[in-house]
Amino acid sequence: MTWGKPELDLSGADWQSGSRGVGEVQIAFVEGFIAMRNRERPDSTSLVFAPDEWRKFTLQARGGRLDPT
Repeated sequence: MTWGKPELDLSGADWQSGSRGVGEVQIAFVEGFIAMRNRERPDSTSLVFAPDEWRKFTLQARGGRLDPT
């Protein structure tokens, strides 16, 4: 199945923590995509979003419409 996203090399990515520097989520901007990972498990699988997907995700998260379980 094709997801429309390339296999990104995240080994040299500039990972950034949240706006307050707290929490377990880090993001990196790589080749026009946004990658998200767990800071506590940096070698685990990262989620990769296209810019439009990232916008939808962040709007839903800010609006409290995501179930964290």
